[in-house]
This record gives sequence, C-alpha cells and structure tokens, in this order.
Amino acid sequence: MMWARVLRLVLLVLLAVPALAWFVVKPVRVVAPEVVGMICPQTFLCVETAASEPQAFGLYDEARAFVDGRVGPLEGQPRVVFCSSEDCANRFGLGDRSAVTFGTLGTVIGPRAWKPYYVRHELIHHLQGQRFGVLRRLFMPSWLIEGMAYTLSQDPRPTLAEPWQAHRTHFTDWLARIGPERMWQEAAGL
Repeated sequence: MMWARVLRLVLLVLLAVPALAWFVVKPVRVVAPEVVGMICPQTFLCVETAASEPQAFGLYDEARAFVDGRVGPLEGQPRVVFCSSEDCANRFGLGDRSAVTFGTLGTVIGPRAWKPYYVRHELIHHLQGQRFGVLRRLFMPSWLIEGMAYTLSQDPRPTLAEPWQAHRTHFTDWLARIGPERMWQEAAGL
C-alpha cells in the first residue's frame, strides 16, 4: 500500500514537472515550437512566418559553417527558432534578451538578433553545452562562457555593456596566454 502511494506521487511529479516547465520556463518551448505557432520546415529550424524562412536558413547555414570551421564541430543539427516579432519572442520568454540557448535543446533568436554574429554566438553556447555538458557549463566562469561566445563569434561591436565587455576582455587575454589550440582543453579544466 505504501509503495502504491509512492508510485502515484512519483508519477504525479513526472507528469507535473514538464507541464509546469512549459508554462514557467518558457525557453523550454524550443522542444516543441509548433505548439506555440511556429513553422518548422526542418526539425532543426523553425520560423514565425514562411516569408522569413530564406533569411533564417541563410543565417543558420552561415553560423553553422562558421562555428564548425573556426570554433569546433557541432554534433547533429542544433535546433534554432527564429522569431521575427516581439510577440513571438515573448512566447519563448526572451524578455530583454536578444536570444537564448537552452542547454542543448535549442536556441531562440529574437527579432533584434537576426545578425550573423548573434546566431554564431548562440551556436557557440550550444557547442559549449556539447563539450562541457549542460549542467557543468552552468557552473563555469561567466567570463569564459560569455567571453568565448562574444569573442569567437566575431561580434563587431567595439564596446559591449557590462559585464559582457569585461567578460570578452578577460577571455581574450586568457586565450592570448594559452593559445587557441589549447582552448578547449584548458577551458575544460576551469
């Protein structure tokens, strides 16, 4: 009788947690973007409107080739959801953020982030999740995680808001000391 109650409680938790996450942690919606009105011509790419599909594919392809060739090869096809309106961005909980990568589940690109360096930045975060592990990445130094994404994406902005500028400077200095060929190995030890 006791085991039956425990089993029911476990089952209830297993059903409640994903449902609660869907409504509270909105970036998790990247796992099923069609449910919130997105068009997904490929499993790895979703758009808000069919008219934006060619531009989204172009940004995705450029960023994927850039990251694979200059930062490190990505495994599989990372899912990227391209929102062209603030309403769409709000459905995924972007808030003030331009884009967000949710572990290795996928990325949401908001309307202000339809630029090559933004998409590269987010795919670098995806690669970090693959290389370091999603949970471990959460506890790594911010200067490494964000500095790597800002620097290696070739973000052209000369000065970023803080703390992002300090993270980029710290990472750039660190990379100059250790050398790009040792970046992943040294980063894994931090």
